[in-house]
Amino acid sequence: MNWDWEKLRQNQEKFENKREGGGPNMPIPPQMDELLNKLKGFKFPGILLVAVVLLVLFFGSSTFFTIKTEEVGVIQRFGKYSRIAQPGLNFKLPSGIEKVTKVKVKRIYKEEFGLRSDSGSSNYRTVSESSSQGSSLMLTGDLNVAVVPWIVQYKISNPSDYLFKVKDVRAILRDMSEATMRTVVGDRSINEVISKREEIALAAQEKLQNEMDTAESGIRIVNLEMKKTNVPQPVQSSFNEVNQAIQEKEQTIYKAREEYNKAVPLARGEAQRVIKDAEGYAIDRVNRAQGDAAKFTAVYKAYAKAKEVTKKRMYLESMLKIFPNLGPKYIIDSEQKNLLPFLNMGTGSSPALQNSFLKKSE
Repeated sequence: MNWDWEKLRQNQEKFENKREGGGPNMPIPPQMDELLNKLKGFKFPGILLVAVVLLVLFFGSSTFFTIKTEEVGVIQRFGKYSRIAQPGLNFKLPSGIEKVTKVKVKRIYKEEFGLRSDSGSSNYRTVSESSSQGSSLMLTGDLNVAVVPWIVQYKISNPSDYLFKVKDVRAILRDMSEATMRTVVGDRSINEVISKREEIALAAQEKLQNEMDTAESGIRIVNLEMKKTNVPQPVQSSFNEVNQAIQEKEQTIYKAREEYNKAVPLARGEAQRVIKDAEGYAIDRVNRAQGDAAKFTAVYKAYAKAKEVTKKRMYLESMLKIFPNLGPKYIIDSEQKNLLPFLNMGTGSSPALQNSFLKKSE
């Protein structure tokens, strides 16, 4: 059913004339029910139908969205932070009212200092010294210059802070990482910087995390790894010579300590042995003297009680000690008259007297 545009225009003009003061016989405009009945049979043009479909698709796509498993969605309502959308199918108000920003919270990001990595591989190599002057060239605590390359790996722990609290998180991370590493390296000697990289990396990671938390950057430091640390190329040969001299010095000291540890304990042991021997000898002499004194005292007391018996006992004890040292002994009768002593000439340079007993002839 087509519209009679001319009839409608005439009715509209009549209605306006009536409203402006027309006569009572002016016709009344069509009612709303009548208009609706006429609209039921109206056919929309094809371009209008396409516009309606596109409008529906636009609003549908701007209200429903999907978040992947490794990310979350930060929703803003009229530019202000509203909420966090978790992985899966989510709903929001149409564009212009709410906006969603997807943030990869499980992805590990990386910042390199004094290094560059080959694309598609995990191999790192030190950049030329001219390009590392700004970050990896540092002054140590003993006023030496060292080239300190390192890598910072981090995750986004707080998406809202990451997006809204800091304007450029990557820039502040690089600045704070460089400042932290210079502070930690500046407290150590060149030898410690070269040999104790793990200890320095842990200290720098802890300090850097504190700084990023203070700045409310919304990131968490996963790992801070120091690569091979060295001195600048122009002083490399001199540094190697110094290290060689230090190693030779330490080797000489170790040898001297080894000899010291061998000789000194041995001498101390020998001295202790001599002291113990002397102490033992002194104790033995004292004990012997005390025993002799006690023995003499006991003999004297016995002598005082029975002088003759004690004197005879002492005489017999003395003879008991003397006789075993006299050699052969001959006992003769004191009344023997025919004893003829003679010199035995066959006993060498120590002649012994032998007594022959001659029997009396009857």
